[in-house]
Amino acid sequence: MTELVIQNLYKRYGEVEVLKDINLTVKTGEFTVFVGPSGCGKSTLLRMICGLDEVSSGEIAIDGELMNAVPPSKRGIAMVFQSYALYPHMSVAQNMGYALRLAGESKELIAERVTRASEILKIDDYLDRKPRQLSGGQRQRVAIGRAIVREPKIFLFDEPLSNLDAALRVDMRMEFARLKDRLGTTMIYVTHDQVEAMTLADKIVVMRDGRIEQVGSPLDLYHHPENRFVAGFIGSPKMNFLPVTGGDGARLRLPGGSVAAPRIGKPFEIGVRPEHMEITDGAENTLTGNVLTSEHLGSDTFAYVQIEGVERPAMVRLDGERQITHGEDVSIGFADSAVHYFGSDGLTISQAQVPAAA
Repeated sequence: MTELVIQNLYKRYGEVEVLKDINLTVKTGEFTVFVGPSGCGKSTLLRMICGLDEVSSGEIAIDGELMNAVPPSKRGIAMVFQSYALYPHMSVAQNMGYALRLAGESKELIAERVTRASEILKIDDYLDRKPRQLSGGQRQRVAIGRAIVREPKIFLFDEPLSNLDAALRVDMRMEFARLKDRLGTTMIYVTHDQVEAMTLADKIVVMRDGRIEQVGSPLDLYHHPENRFVAGFIGSPKMNFLPVTGGDGARLRLPGGSVAAPRIGKPFEIGVRPEHMEITDGAENTLTGNVLTSEHLGSDTFAYVQIEGVERPAMVRLDGERQITHGEDVSIGFADSAVHYFGSDGLTISQAQVPAAA
């Protein structure tokens, strides 16, 4: 059993607060992903869990044992960095077993663990090769294998796929998903790529400006974002946001049209995801705009529609076979159930807080 508990954690560099009141529990066997824009503090938090950065205040505990003053080598943690950091003069097997050799483990134990890890990662045919003879994906597997042989309580991954090309990133995401199922070990994974977060995580921790914005499962964050930032960050393509310019009690006025009016009683805006919009003539809620451009990706077509009075074009996700003409005037429709409401403070106004239209 390996549970990580973080309470009231702060990290300061002089007067600058990098992490602010972090409270988080990672349960045994969970694959937890820290996600957020560059500079949000996710890698700093990972380094503090590992022990590479000191805690300014607060507590980090593993299985009930306080880790604040415990050196990294004694925490039972293995970390995989963004760079592979393999020794070029060593073979794959030697790289994977090096930490065990430094710890004074027997040759038999080292060989056994290296063999088992290489089989899990499907690199057993490369054990005698040097890193320069491997592809980027194979090198990353070796770096992961080096962590596996230590049999840690917790795996930490700091943007491990960021140096790979797009095709390799997809392949390695599948490898991580399989690795999670095979090992069953607690894993914490840092990325700025919300697609990686959505496809890999049991639990996602969304961060911004050194704070945790929301914690939940991928679908919880997608369907029930707690604020505008999470709504815009989770989901690909991003949510469309539309300002409310007025209303008459029955309809809300928006740039380009109107929608059914809930009785909210304070300033707000609405958000609708591209996949919940359609180009139509008869939807309940309809906005008009002009098609600026479109992207045909085979399975999907993305239409960028400029609505007068809205700074950013709205993106509409269509069927890949849908033909659309640049410069065409269109109507965008969506259902009431697809609408998210956000107050002027950025917080979500839940459906429970939104009475039906009069």
